[in-house]
Amino acid sequence: MERAEKGSLSSGDAPATGTHDVEKMSTPPGDAHPPYLDPSVMGGDYEGKPTEEELATLRRVAGNIPILAYLICIVEFCERASYYGVQPLIANFVNRPLPEGGNGLGAPPTGTQQTAGALGLGTVTANAVSQSFSMLVYALPLLFGWMADAKTGRYKLICWGVLVFGVAHVLLIAAGSRDLLANGTAKAPFFISIYGLAVGAAMFKPNVSPLLLDQMTDTVPKVVTLSSGERVIQDPESTTERVMLWFYLMINIGGFMGVATAYSEKYVGWWLAFLIPLILYLPLPLLLWFMYKRLILHPPGGSDLPNVFRVLGICLRRGGIKRIGRHGFWDLAKPSNIAASGLDGVYKARWDDQFVEDVRRTFQATGIFCFFPIQYLNDNGIGSAANFLSTMLETNGVPNDVIGNFNSLSIIAFAPILNYGLYPLLRRLGIYYGPVARITTGLALSTLGGVGYTVLNYYAYKESPCGEYGSTDCTVGTGVAPITIWWMAIPFAIGGISELFVNVPAYGIAYSRAPVNMRGLVSAINLFSTAIAYAIGLACSSVIKDPYLTWDFGGPAIAGGILTVVFYFTFRHIDKEEYVLSQSPEDHRLTLEGTGNVVGESQLNKSHNRPAPIADNEEMMMSPKQ
Repeated sequence: MERAEKGSLSSGDAPATGTHDVEKMSTPPGDAHPPYLDPSVMGGDYEGKPTEEELATLRRVAGNIPILAYLICIVEFCERASYYGVQPLIANFVNRPLPEGGNGLGAPPTGTQQTAGALGLGTVTANAVSQSFSMLVYALPLLFGWMADAKTGRYKLICWGVLVFGVAHVLLIAAGSRDLLANGTAKAPFFISIYGLAVGAAMFKPNVSPLLLDQMTDTVPKVVTLSSGERVIQDPESTTERVMLWFYLMINIGGFMGVATAYSEKYVGWWLAFLIPLILYLPLPLLLWFMYKRLILHPPGGSDLPNVFRVLGICLRRGGIKRIGRHGFWDLAKPSNIAASGLDGVYKARWDDQFVEDVRRTFQATGIFCFFPIQYLNDNGIGSAANFLSTMLETNGVPNDVIGNFNSLSIIAFAPILNYGLYPLLRRLGIYYGPVARITTGLALSTLGGVGYTVLNYYAYKESPCGEYGSTDCTVGTGVAPITIWWMAIPFAIGGISELFVNVPAYGIAYSRAPVNMRGLVSAINLFSTAIAYAIGLACSSVIKDPYLTWDFGGPAIAGGILTVVFYFTFRHIDKEEYVLSQSPEDHRLTLEGTGNVVGESQLNKSHNRPAPIADNEEMMMSPKQ
């Protein structure tokens, strides 16, 4: 619940401008911020505090990771495995009819090029269902993240999400039963379960990684001596980076569970394909029950997001859309400006001038996210177009929806090459490879992947026995073009590699430059940009079908090439600024590999407005796959 504080601002808070009450997040009794976000602690003396010389010369290492953190990583694996066990199957289940000559459970007859199916509603409906499902998964966390901060706390909302998840998985198994498939009555349980799964994932998604970081107890840099005798700095940022690498590893391993379910739909039927995610889900409630009394849990302390929307509303009402991005746009919501304009009775400001400045700085820092939708469209293909392309190619026993796993596989395989090969080599050679240059590389790679999809679809249409209607349940000859589906692994893999170049530096820029009290807003904008990509796919449902698929891939590829150039020339100044910071004695630069130097407070992200402790770890480095 949001709280109003009058005349008793917490330490470090500046008074409100004017006579307005300041409504903001507050620290509940008995709760506290971690030391690395408390300037009074970091600026004072404590045991093991490194000197300036030690900060400059000693190696930094990660601290101990508590067992509970590893258990939360397992929780994330179970949830992502059960989610990704279902998500790739949606298009086939909705698009294709029960295969002729199959076993009646959705599996096609062996030795054919047919694809598993169930409802037979066609490509347009299949695209609309899969895109609306994913859009909800990325749009609803804005609501549920606010609920956790302001009303329920994280743990309770995670448990509610797990409950909804469980009901959805049970209904999915019912939708895959022989009787319902044969009678055409599988639609109701399937659609209820799919959208229930979206709601459950949206409850879980914005809360689990902050809960993980809340368990990190090593929260100040300390000088320690290793068993080898070497003196090092035990660094909380290095600890955060290590635990988040474990977290993301579990996400990508969980993503591979789609391989098992894809083969199950192909060779056994939908009931087994939907049973496997339920089995993977079952440890979730047991793990959450076991951890409950042992977790560090922050109570709800309010949320700044409602006030962010109020600030936006006032700026738009007073300035209009045409003033967006122009000088003075954000000033229109400052209490001092409202008072000077004599509009106190019209607009009630529940914040101070600094809060509006924090909002402005956050939107500036997250401007790079505006380019994420085009990267995502080229990464995976617009809508379900990549799935429809896969149905036109020779599978020779391989499930058509298994090929998308090359996206996650490329991330797992290529991340160590970047972190332990390319980036250290560039440092040794003295080559500065800034965050904007890396993001530009990623955008260019995703465009290249889009070109790959376009070329493949062109030749699939050219070689298909049904020509430009090859994905529309073609029954002529073998029904597919004489092109192996494994060619699709190339654009999928290129898209995964592009994420490594885009996501980590983009999140690093946003989190290191946006005020620390606005991390919830950073996460909301990040997720919203992904939701926009799915909204575009949903809006284009009527044309994501034969004979338009080649242009469905080619259009985003052309747009991606143009926007890559626009992005670089718009944000290249950030690379110059980061280079200057990297030469300063204060260590505020972004590392090439990951989350270093974005966890705590620095000269770039400090603010006197403090979030409640529950918001300190808002969605650090959240990726689209989480």
